[in-house]
Parts: sequence; C-alpha cells; structure tokens
Amino acid sequence: MPDRLDRARTTGILAVLRAPSPELAIEASEAIIRGGVTGIEVTFSTPDAPAVIRELIARHGDAAYVGAGTVTTAAQAEQAADAGAEFLVSPGTLPHLTRSMLDTGRVVMTGAMTPTEVMGALELGVDVVKIFPASLGGPSYLGALRGPFPDAPLMPTGGVNPDNLAAWFAAGAVAVGAGGDLANGASIKNADWIDIEQRAARFAAALTATRG
Repeated sequence: MPDRLDRARTTGILAVLRAPSPELAIEASEAIIRGGVTGIEVTFSTPDAPAVIRELIARHGDAAYVGAGTVTTAAQAEQAADAGAEFLVSPGTLPHLTRSMLDTGRVVMTGAMTPTEVMGALELGVDVVKIFPASLGGPSYLGALRGPFPDAPLMPTGGVNPDNLAAWFAAGAVAVGAGGDLANGASIKNADWIDIEQRAARFAAALTATRG
C-alpha cells in the first residue's frame, strides 16, 4: 500500500501560491510547473481558490500535486476537498479545525513552531507538521526538533530558497514549502511568467542536486 506521504516526498517542494485573482493564480501555477516544480499549494488568500484547484487538476491530473493552503475554517477544508485537493495546509493547529481537515480524508499539514505545538499536532494525527515560520530558526532549528521527534514528518515553510534547500533536507525535512522566493508576489501581480518560471527552475535544479 502506498504511503500517504509518497506524493509529498516525491514532489519535494510545494509552491505556496497567493495571487490577487484566479486567472493570475492559474497562470502562475502553469509557469511554476513549466519550471519543474509540480507541487502547488493554492492558498485561500487567493480569490476562488477551490476553482483554481479544480482547474489545475483538470489540466494536469496526477502530473501535479495540487492542494489548498491557508485553510482556517472547516468550510474551506470541505470546499478544497470537494474541488479535488490532495492535501490541506493550515498555518496553525486548532484542534476543532484539524479534526475537520482530517475528516476529509486528505493529507493534512498543520502549522507549529515549538516542541509543544509539534506534540499537539502529532497527537491530533496530522500527516505532516508544517514548521512555520521556519525562517525564525533556520535549518539548525529543524535539526534540533529531530532530537525529540526523530520520525515526525516535518515541512519547513518560510525562508526556503534554492541556496539553503539542501540544508533543510539534510536537517530532516520531508518536503519544503516555498513562498515569495518561488511564487513571488510582485512577479505574479505583474504577470511576469518568465521570472516565475526561472525561479521554479532554480528550485527544481537545487532539488535535483540535493537528491543526487
């Protein structure tokens, strides 16, 4: 039986996408995928995020790993699941919300920063603990969390870039979330798809180099 996290592990990088319109979100996603990053986290900061998720899945099927981010309500979790999202990501770990996310049957990733928060997320049964904002501690902090949580699937998000990608994986990341250094807000707003594609290509090359 395939592991629930096989897709996340194989994909390696989730592009955290925030766009001012559904159309820009779809075009940005296309540029990211062309660049070689196939994990797309469509945040609910994006208008009509479920429609974006549905369209990307219709276009790419299993060739892309598409899910929802910034899930902050049970209704959003249900909407994303109905749209076909493979995974759901929340910036924090609220017990009632996390249970609603788990009820969808999708891969659930919820945010934590401290050891106590990591323990709480694991106790609730999440699939991945999103370490956010990971930039506060860097790869060394993620490595320190590996001491008490050697088997926990940890995904740093915030402060991840091509130059430090290898360090995050060496510290024990199961995957990483990449925001502004990949799905750059200004470039999306200006529809600069060449820049977005080039950013994705740098991330993809760094991931390939990291994995040998």
